Amino acid sequence: MSTPIADYGMLADGSSAALLDRRGSIDWMCVPRFDSPALFARLLAPEAGHWSITPTGRFEVTRRYLQGSLVIETRFTTASGTACLRDALAVPEGQRGHELGTRPPHELLREIQGLSGEVAFDIELVPRPEYGLVRPLLRLTDGGMRTFGGPNQIAVRSPVPLEEGSACVRATLRVTAGQRLGFSLVWAPPEVAPPEPTAPERVTERIDDTVEAWQSWEAEHDIYQGPHRDLVLLSSRVLKGLTYRPTGAIVAAPTTSLPETVGGTRNWDYRYAWIRDASLTLEALYHGTCPNEAADFVSFMTSSAGGDAGADASLQIMYGVGGEHDLTERLLPHLRGWRDSSPVRVGNAAWAQTQLDVYGELLNALHLYQERLGELHPEIQRFAATLADTAARRWREPDAGMWEMRGTPRHHLSSKVLCWVALDRAVKLAPRLGDHARTEAWEAERDRIRAAVLERGWSERRRAYTQAFDSDELDAAALLMPLYGFLPATDERMNATIEAIARELTDDGLVLRYRLTDDRNIDGLPGSEATFALCSFWLASALAQAGRPDRAKVLFDRVTAFANDLGLLAEEIDPRSGELLGNFPQAFSHVGLINAAAAIDQAGGALPGHGVDPPR
Repeated sequence: MSTPIADYGMLADGSSAALLDRRGSIDWMCVPRFDSPALFARLLAPEAGHWSITPTGRFEVTRRYLQGSLVIETRFTTASGTACLRDALAVPEGQRGHELGTRPPHELLREIQGLSGEVAFDIELVPRPEYGLVRPLLRLTDGGMRTFGGPNQIAVRSPVPLEEGSACVRATLRVTAGQRLGFSLVWAPPEVAPPEPTAPERVTERIDDTVEAWQSWEAEHDIYQGPHRDLVLLSSRVLKGLTYRPTGAIVAAPTTSLPETVGGTRNWDYRYAWIRDASLTLEALYHGTCPNEAADFVSFMTSSAGGDAGADASLQIMYGVGGEHDLTERLLPHLRGWRDSSPVRVGNAAWAQTQLDVYGELLNALHLYQERLGELHPEIQRFAATLADTAARRWREPDAGMWEMRGTPRHHLSSKVLCWVALDRAVKLAPRLGDHARTEAWEAERDRIRAAVLERGWSERRRAYTQAFDSDELDAAALLMPLYGFLPATDERMNATIEAIARELTDDGLVLRYRLTDDRNIDGLPGSEATFALCSFWLASALAQAGRPDRAKVLFDRVTAFANDLGLLAEEIDPRSGELLGNFPQAFSHVGLINAAAAIDQAGGALPGHGVDPPR
């Protein structure tokens, strides 16, 4: 049986991530980037690599993120004693504040500390580069181990002797009260000198320094003082941990192919930078990000698109974290998948889809950060104007929609609404766009989109705004209409839509993206999916804006109760089993949490500055 998704915690260093389970096993780690081939991939197949430091015999576990950080402390209690394990992806020594995540050493630090009595541990290190395809040549060294051959160099330091096994190393040890034992693993590409991992006696101070680095970043971004403070701060750190610092790209999740239903085939690679996800992340961090972070993202998107989004250079919906365009999807048939949920995919075919909502999300982020970005560079002025012009030209086209449907393109309501957002924000940005501004033309096209949405997006039969023009299917994306200011939540038809979604598009009170049927799935894909955490947060936000903060708070508390013991959320929730499903942790889910907390605070009369209140 695969480890439950909720049993994992995320470590991050501004370039890559690792997942650690409750038993002390690193089962997923991609280096040097989020989208690099995994060094450890037991998450997706038992033989695909791991590094476990686990007590011998029976034990009980509690764990936490050390205050203000993404460093995990796991406490093991056995019949003979208690010990804790601290795990961190290191950042450069002395790094603080906004610099967090620059030039990471690609080093995993692990420390065992005896707290009481005596605890025995079994250690097993099984490196399997390239998603488990490579069984590297290992060589024991004085105080550790190195690998040879292939596209990776891995060096390990250990305070205890290691024993070589079949392309793995093992050790057993006992730790007593007050004793500390430090381990380190560092990665490097084959063309550089062999890397030197941190010495065991320095692991404690290097972990402490990494904790202080995260705490200094949070201190510079600690604005939210509302009643959901701990949840919002943790979600902000998660979003920071999903940021690829070298370029400013923000990944949707650090994993691939965790399924939307157990045994299903809806398994996708989320280790890329979606314009939508990244733009919404910046919105969620509005009161926390500093100008440089906003500027990094805008620069990444502008350069990735080649400074153009017009007819000759259509804006992609997503890019690699380094700005790569070709994200061709392929299968890894040698991996059985989490709980036999195959196929396992790398790459994502959605990169080639047409999704017209991206113009609105990106222009909304530019509008949101216009004061913090200062005077816009001429390239960004032209890029923003091109985004608006393209939205004005293309909004009448069908597309795959924000849910990336792989069936026949349709006139998705959310795409039309986001094209309206693109033009509305462009009009507001016009004074900063110089000679590129076409205010009157944008205003006219914006008003045409609004009229079309109000006429063709409404279903008299459902008494709600629906998924696509002239359709009757409900879609949670209609909740974006009040959240982006297209209509107030108190509008009669908008209010009816909110109630229709709450009544008809929920499973045990949690929100689905849209209804799937056994015989005809409108998204062109087989199988089913669980409830979508982000959509439940959207409903909570909409209820708060509609003047029903008590209902919003009940839903908010219900969704956040499904977070794991570290506070992390996946993409989806099975409301019956309570299990987290889909890629993990999911940026979208934590974005929704932050924004819903803000909406509830504002509806409940929180003091100014206690919530996140982006301008619309």
